[in-house]
Amino acid sequence: MKYDELIEMEQTATLGGGVSRIERQHDQGKLTARERIDLLLDPGSFHEIDAFATKAEGKFQPESVITGWGTVDGRTVFVFAQDFTVQGGSVGAVHGAKICKVLDMALKNGAPVVGINDSGGARIQEGVESLWAYGEIFTRNTLSSGVIPQISVIMGPCAGGAVYSPAITDFIFMVDGTSHMFITGPQVIQAVTGEDVSFEDLGGGKVHNQRSGVAHFLEPDEESCLQDVRRLLSYLPANNMDDPPLVDLGDDPGRADPDLDDLVPEDPQQPYNMREVIQRLVDGGDFMEVARYFAPNLLIGFARMNGQTVGIVAQQPRVLAGALDINSADKGARFIRFCDCFNIPLITLCDTSGFLPGVNQEHAGIIRHGAKMLYAYAEATVPKVTVITRKAYGGAYIAMSSKHLRADVNYAWPNAEIAVMGPEGAVNIIHRREISDAKDPDARRAELVAQYREKFSTPYVAAGKGYIDAVIIPRETRPRIIEALAMLENKRDGLPPKKHGNIPL
Repeated sequence: MKYDELIEMEQTATLGGGVSRIERQHDQGKLTARERIDLLLDPGSFHEIDAFATKAEGKFQPESVITGWGTVDGRTVFVFAQDFTVQGGSVGAVHGAKICKVLDMALKNGAPVVGINDSGGARIQEGVESLWAYGEIFTRNTLSSGVIPQISVIMGPCAGGAVYSPAITDFIFMVDGTSHMFITGPQVIQAVTGEDVSFEDLGGGKVHNQRSGVAHFLEPDEESCLQDVRRLLSYLPANNMDDPPLVDLGDDPGRADPDLDDLVPEDPQQPYNMREVIQRLVDGGDFMEVARYFAPNLLIGFARMNGQTVGIVAQQPRVLAGALDINSADKGARFIRFCDCFNIPLITLCDTSGFLPGVNQEHAGIIRHGAKMLYAYAEATVPKVTVITRKAYGGAYIAMSSKHLRADVNYAWPNAEIAVMGPEGAVNIIHRREISDAKDPDARRAELVAQYREKFSTPYVAAGKGYIDAVIIPRETRPRIIEALAMLENKRDGLPPKKHGNIPL
């Protein structure tokens, strides 16, 4: 009967490369493509498409990628998962066509797409057709950028041209010990440059989360990884025309936190943990940090305030005194632009001593990279609320969502220091001769620093110019931000007509 043929083909497709290869996948500490999809999506919600698409002639053989759609928390999500048990998950013409089809469906229907990558790379025996597949995928990633959220999950090798699809997408998850990304593998590098490096040291999860900044999340295992993908999706809208979902965590929007009043040390040189400030401000203390291990002097991530998704950008005074450097500027700018794409208000917590000085920073392009932060904030049209918790010096004050970059509401805590530079540096320049001529230079310097701090390094000078809308008691910060977001709910802002801007890349 024809039904028997269908059932047999379905069973063949479900087994992928067969029982022995599935067992080998499990022995390596990896799940199969279908097991991953089942963990990602709501139970029983997956609808597979193109299960019988194949290039093989004669007896049916499944292709090395599984595609379809389902739901996460009841919301539609499109997905593809490369199947390493079938020809090592290699990418050929049919494989690429299946991914392109599901990407087209996601874009047309305005829903997020999650790509699970586990592939040996291009299917060499198919020649240029495999390169066609990659190029078509890259084009769709690019056209979908800023229209639908795109999430890449690396759960095995991702090498050569394959790495550029995840690189174009919005967020990359990696699993410690089993995920690898690189353009050229260890063998090629050894042959060309003589460098001897392992897969893990070249392109493992730690490398790309800590050093290169290519990946945004590092997970201990595949189950945790897919749960965090679900968590990330809970913060995001389905598309750029939609608003993020409201989720009531039961946290009083009027809640004040007296502990914030004493959290920032009186000594401006003493660090504190900005992560604690964030957790005290947001609903339920729930902060999903992005790129936690890369450029840790800047914190970025998602939270909720009165149920509304917000993007957080904040200095971490514990690292480099919160100075902005090349990596943190890149990290912040891309996150700001993502939030702006998807209607997510930006909350900025500023405590920065300035842009990081140094020959290496200058020669590596801190001017070009720092300009990305300025550009991203100035370009963003979503609601922007800024709180200066302590230091805001020089160009970094401007860069951290100041009024001058079209921020909507700017607050400062009473101990905030807003100036061109720190009191010590300013006094050394302005009063250099007076200090050198003094009988006791150190005592005179200390006296002048105190005078400068009292006169200039306060929030009231900026507030007097209208650059700060209000100086607030720290305990009031949460309700003040929530009230500002409510006022900005119907904000309308735009950009001059253009094809697109030219951000300094």
